[in-house]
Amino acid sequence: MPALKSGSTDAYSMILEAIDGGTYRPGDRLVESELADRFNVSRTPIREALQRLETQSLLAREGRSLIVASLDHNQTAELYVVRTELEGLAARLAARHATPEEVRVLREMVEADDALIDQPQALARSNRRFHKQLHLASHNRYLVQQLDLVYRSMALMAETSLAAEGRGEIAQAEHGKIVSMIEAHDEEGADAALRAHISVAFVTRLKQVADRPERDG
Repeated sequence: MPALKSGSTDAYSMILEAIDGGTYRPGDRLVESELADRFNVSRTPIREALQRLETQSLLAREGRSLIVASLDHNQTAELYVVRTELEGLAARLAARHATPEEVRVLREMVEADDALIDQPQALARSNRRFHKQLHLASHNRYLVQQLDLVYRSMALMAETSLAAEGRGEIAQAEHGKIVSMIEAHDEEGADAALRAHISVAFVTRLKQVADRPERDG
């Protein structure tokens, strides 16, 4: 595969960040001219970036338009299966390889995020940073790459599970337990704590979907 031009790579990163940050939500239509104006680049790199995002299933066709893709029930369930296995492995490896400094950073992240419990969107951003730091603490670059792909797909979910009442406080306690297991070099415990954390998040998300009012028609 030929190397991508820097312009298209930059456009790709900017669009991906906008999707990840919620600027563009599942179902939103992406228009070349509007994106070019927003990011102050020409339409050619935008077009190349959109094609790349479509091949990665982050965008979908709706007639002649490209929209931000969304995940149905089965896709969400499949994603959580993969996420559970990969993040469980990351926690296990972090318990084996994380340096004292990395553990300290994880602990300080948890403590700082306690102030965001009532701010679900801000907590969601911090939550992603926490998980990324945990992935890095595994000291396995290939695992980190695969988890990056998983988290790109997570951006296609309509809302964060941290918006559910009480979920922020529970998630913070779960994060604290994960860090404690890593600090104790308890690989089994870290794996189990991470898997339990994701299981609760998945149940919360399923309830969120079930509680949405059905559309008429």
